[in-house]
Amino acid sequence: MVGINRRPFAVLALAFGLCNTAATAEPDKVAVFDFQFAWGAPTEPSEAEHERLKRTSDTLRALLTESGRYTVISTEPVRAEVAESADLRACNGCAEDFARRLGAGAAITGEVQKVSNLILNINVYVKPLADGAAEQAYSVDLRGNTDESFDRGIRYLVKNRLLAGR
Repeated sequence: MVGINRRPFAVLALAFGLCNTAATAEPDKVAVFDFQFAWGAPTEPSEAEHERLKRTSDTLRALLTESGRYTVISTEPVRAEVAESADLRACNGCAEDFARRLGAGAAITGEVQKVSNLILNINVYVKPLADGAAEQAYSVDLRGNTDESFDRGIRYLVKNRLLAGR
């Protein structure tokens, strides 16, 4: 066996070990809070729009779970407190506090900015709870205030922004 180069075998063993480790990594635990409307909309949201937000929240949770990259933790235990805080984007970190209490590693909040019935934005914010971790923001513009536009918008946002490159 003199003269056999063992380096290729070591590289293969290392590569197999890294692939095996990645395959067994646990998904990130995240608390995904219900979408809210951003302040300043030209009109009060209708009941149909509130229902649309609920479906969009449920779709986001389902897509993140289906990706296998996340374990979505129920926010039900803090739902009443979240309702009291009103605006998760302007409550001085309350979403992160709620997520910590739930045992999550990140807080995910979402809001919809309604400029008009034609122009809307879906915004998703991911705040890892590790010290010093920066919040990540993702946004998609919608044209039309319909179930179809919201469904297409959240699916696009998750597939092409939130999960892209991960």
